[in-house]
Amino acid sequence: MTRKLGLLLATALLPLAPVAATEPGTMPGVAEPYRTTAFDPAVDPMAAIDAALATAKASGKPVLLVMGTNGCHDSAWLANLLGTDRFAPVRARYAIVYADIGMPHIEGRGRHPEVPKRFGFRIKGTPTVAILDADGHVLNRKKAPKWRNAANRSDDDIYNELMN
Repeated sequence: MTRKLGLLLATALLPLAPVAATEPGTMPGVAEPYRTTAFDPAVDPMAAIDAALATAKASGKPVLLVMGTNGCHDSAWLANLLGTDRFAPVRARYAIVYADIGMPHIEGRGRHPEVPKRFGFRIKGTPTVAILDADGHVLNRKKAPKWRNAANRSDDDIYNELMN
């Protein structure tokens, strides 16, 4: 009897439960948020970084260096999120570089080890996101490796960290 009463009460209260803004694993305006081509394997990441640093010197914008790969769901999620309308202010604030470094934390799956080495990183997971000043100094050394769980972080958390 108690189970039936509990089930009846839960069913009656269900319409009052808050509705999530988006389903888990979805992103407004992005059909496949865990897939990306942002980390182009044909692009020389060192040249792209040098170009972004030159832009940073000219514009005063910091560089957002996203070290990841297309095959990483967290890297794809972050790249897609940064491309949404909501993150237009983030794109305006930074010169963004997507450096394809593969998955160096997995034996035999890394690429372009010179990228993390240049900035003094030992990659523990992707993406690793470094904020650089115009001279290439890392401004977020302790927080950079913590992006490897980007798909599990809230959009608000990511936005606030990049805009503050």
